[in-house]
Amino acid sequence: MAFKDGGNDNEAIADINVVPLVDIILVVLIIFMVTAPMFMKPTINVNLPKAASGDQTAPSKLNIALTADGRINLNGSFVSEAEVQAKAQEEVAKNADVQAIISADKDVPHGKVVGVLDIVKGSGVKKFAISIDKK
Repeated sequence: MAFKDGGNDNEAIADINVVPLVDIILVVLIIFMVTAPMFMKPTINVNLPKAASGDQTAPSKLNIALTADGRINLNGSFVSEAEVQAKAQEEVAKNADVQAIISADKDVPHGKVVGVLDIVKGSGVKKFAISIDKK
């Protein structure tokens, strides 16, 4: 920017004032930050049992969650046992070494977890992992 001496007042002002633009951008940013949690996909609340030992597992195409009320969630959507079996068979057909990751709420009866394990293993899945929270 050049220094303007007080000479000619008839010239147009060619400077751009960016302060209003910055104000508008900050307001839009705040609006997005406030509304973003409303549009996020809700997650499944599963209280995993705690254990001191356990290793990290690789991501899987078969993520099965058993909720406290007995519902089965497969990869983010609630399904029946027959749909779990069909999806497991489909994934085994694509990749014989597919791994199922089972996350069961600590209040789920042991028999329900074993039932889901039986369905998965009966579909041909040879590897599975049970999710825990570290102590």
